[in-house]
Amino acid sequence: MIQNEEVARQISDLMVEFGRRLDASVALVRDRGTPEEFQVYRRAVGKIMADMLLEIMNPLYAKHPDVKPAGLK
Repeated sequence: MIQNEEVARQISDLMVEFGRRLDASVALVRDRGTPEEFQVYRRAVGKIMADMLLEIMNPLYAKHPDVKPAGLK
């Protein structure tokens, strides 16, 4: 995983931003799509967010715990 702490901090910030944007996209589909579209889309976004957490964020925070945002469990 990323060795440089400043790069790790920037990656962390990006992952948090991407998570917010993905959440917003789910809300958009919820509000403007069909219930079926919402269910399929929400599931797909959930997979993306799980991969971000498991494959990028958790290893990053294991190596650099100081860059983990305070509000993130």
